[in-house]
Amino acid sequence: MKYFGILIILSFLISNSFAQNQRSIDSLNRQLNNAKEDTVKAYLLYYISTEYWGNDTQKVKYYANKCMKLSRKIDYKIGIGFALYSLGINEYERGNYYPAISYFNKSLKIYNEMHQYKEMAPSYNGLGNVYADMGNPAEALNSYLKCLSIMERLDNKSGIASSLNNIGIIYGDQGNHKEALKNYELALKIRKDISDLEGISDSYNNLGNVYFDLKKYNLALNNFNNSKILRLKIGDNDGIAECYHNIGRINLIQKDYNKALNNFFEALKIRILVDDKFGISSTYSSIGAVYINQKKYSEALHFLNLSKQLAIAIGSKANILDTYKNLTKLDSCQGKYKEAFENYKLYITARDNLKNEDITKKIVRQQMQFDFDKKEAIEKIEQEKERINQRNIRNSMATGLAGALIFSIVVFQQRNKIKKGKKLSDDLLLNILPEEVAEELKAKGSAEAQLIDEVTVLFTDFKGFTQLSEKLSPKELVAEINECFSAFDHIMEKHGVEKIKTIGDAYMAAGGLPTANTTHAEDVVNAALAIQQFMQEHKEKKLAANELFFEIRIGVHTGPVVAGIVGVKKFAYDIWGDTVNTASRMESSGEVGKVNISGTTYDLIKDKFTCLHRGKVQAKGKGEIDMYFVSKI
Repeated sequence: MKYFGILIILSFLISNSFAQNQRSIDSLNRQLNNAKEDTVKAYLLYYISTEYWGNDTQKVKYYANKCMKLSRKIDYKIGIGFALYSLGINEYERGNYYPAISYFNKSLKIYNEMHQYKEMAPSYNGLGNVYADMGNPAEALNSYLKCLSIMERLDNKSGIASSLNNIGIIYGDQGNHKEALKNYELALKIRKDISDLEGISDSYNNLGNVYFDLKKYNLALNNFNNSKILRLKIGDNDGIAECYHNIGRINLIQKDYNKALNNFFEALKIRILVDDKFGISSTYSSIGAVYINQKKYSEALHFLNLSKQLAIAIGSKANILDTYKNLTKLDSCQGKYKEAFENYKLYITARDNLKNEDITKKIVRQQMQFDFDKKEAIEKIEQEKERINQRNIRNSMATGLAGALIFSIVVFQQRNKIKKGKKLSDDLLLNILPEEVAEELKAKGSAEAQLIDEVTVLFTDFKGFTQLSEKLSPKELVAEINECFSAFDHIMEKHGVEKIKTIGDAYMAAGGLPTANTTHAEDVVNAALAIQQFMQEHKEKKLAANELFFEIRIGVHTGPVVAGIVGVKKFAYDIWGDTVNTASRMESSGEVGKVNISGTTYDLIKDKFTCLHRGKVQAKGKGEIDMYFVSKI
């Protein structure tokens, strides 16, 4: 409670700083009152929403939603994109990562359709920020590089510097200090050239982080202090909190615990006021670390538990790792070695989880590639044998009637082989593409994309795939996946459902395409129930043999999709759209061994199957959706 008075003072100071923004907002609102229902008014609504970023999440939502409503009314698609982007920033600043990703992707889709590449850069940057905070450096770097490419094309100095800075952050997080410093210093130079105070403060902060990692604490502290001075000057609340937190980290390393606590609590108060969940969780963990060093173990446990709960709630892998690490240290200091070991195992599991997933995927791909290469090599040997045989036949052909007869036989055989080869080629094409699409591709050399109003999409995913894969050899893993997916392929064929693709351990199929039909929902649900039955029988067989087995979640949803061919050398028939994403959510929101369908699919099959209504279930990035577990009548 001793920090309550400081909280009131800080609240007043931040409110006073925000008053300057409020004057700008009041001016914009006066313009808004006189504006017509046109694109200018839509942009004013968007711009006002951005003025509330980091200060008032409800106002951001209010103005962004008004912008979206007006933009839809006047068919101003770019305005819809602006509104989605603002909502994405709002969710990101609150630590709500999955909704943020959804908003940014929706804005990118609109900008791409409108060929507004300039507007795509901020959304790519936003996605990069989200993925970075979620502990997904590969996706973060990919998004930042796309943003940088656009900024370089536009010769936007500020944007180039921002992208370089963000790329530096990714390299810094991966321990590549040389590349991190290189990108930060390039960004800082550009920002000084254009007198970008906010950008300069950001670059100083990030340079401080690299020097901190290099244990050059004096250089780190100088950069953090330079950043804080500028951020106080421009009233950047998030940045001020970050500087306090970073200076606290140096205090902690240098064992100045009172200063560390003061700085961490200063950071915490600001982060609570601006509802920065990621920052709050991180600061809770740091406060817990200080209390461990002060041997105030009950206080340490309190803050570490708060950090863990919030980190898990928002899906922040970095904060989860940090908290488990500190909990391990806390238990060890108290002699609770059993609890310390349990927390250490959780820390190692969390740390290695993402790496294991990547490694597993690589192993599967490598094994499959090895098998493919081996088959290809055998085919080449057979082809070479055949070529040698044909050469020998040609060389040994005699003249006369006997020679002519032999020649005729060879020609006849070759023609048969050509026919067989063509059939094999056609069969392989049908293995990859639906028959109608394959015929169109052969006839025209290309196939048109289709917008299909109603298809039913099926997703499956194996529970605990990563953990189970660690217990199987690569060969066993590939064999197990192949056995299951081969069975699924036969099931799809039986029920007239089109297999789309496999993604790691996930399987995707759809009914009602490429030729529309009225039975797609029933066909897909029957296929899903057949997979359910197969997996149950497969499990029983494995249990009887005392072998490891996969368990499965199955999700189904109905709606419109875009379908078409992608690729140049290796064709792939694929589908896109929100229906695909929602079907995936049906799978992830379901339960092991059950078929989970959406309310949309339920309306089409409710008279033919027994369905258990689950109510409205929260689905990541989709809000609440009516869901049902389904079984045969």
